[in-house]
Amino acid sequence: MSRRPPPAEESARESTRSPTLETLAVFVAVFAVQQVVALVSQGLAAGLFVLAPPVSARPWTLLSSVYAHDGVGHLLSNAVVLALVGFAVERVTTRWRFHAFFAGVGMLAGVAQVAATGVLGPGTPVLGASGAVFGLAGYLLAGNAVTDAVLGRLPLSGRAKVVVLLAVAVAVTLVTAAPGVALVAHFTGFVLGAVAGRAKLLDA
Repeated sequence: MSRRPPPAEESARESTRSPTLETLAVFVAVFAVQQVVALVSQGLAAGLFVLAPPVSARPWTLLSSVYAHDGVGHLLSNAVVLALVGFAVERVTTRWRFHAFFAGVGMLAGVAQVAATGVLGPGTPVLGASGAVFGLAGYLLAGNAVTDAVLGRLPLSGRAKVVVLLAVAVAVTLVTAAPGVALVAHFTGFVLGAVAGRAKLLDA
């Protein structure tokens, strides 16, 4: 006869699951589906996974675009950065907070990219986890004890400290500048992550 494990045992099993590894697995699974769908129709693949204006026309792409990637190189670059920052962030939060934060920041970053490019012309379609990954990086940078100590010793007002964080976000964003890179998404993700980090939003 099967039985449900005791609550303590179930909780321990839950805590051993790495949300970073789970997210990496989703990257690979979604990319595999992308390739299969693209063999049938490139247009169908774009319609399922690319966030493009008007966003309301294909609302599911708000989420699917976060985990989709435009090629193996794009997937690997995001996977490497996710591994670098994700394992550190997951140590201070819960599995579900990690996933909710990653998806939420990724979606907001994607919308910001489409909206910002739409101001100057047709909105640029976007896909990839860069905005979400930058959110984790911003959280890790702004929410750690070293940053707390440094900002605490600076003779700056609260607004001035915000300006410092924004300047760091701009610098980090510009470092990643390259043709085809969604810089607005990178900046938005990093700023959202930094704000969440200062508020200790994910800390369990």
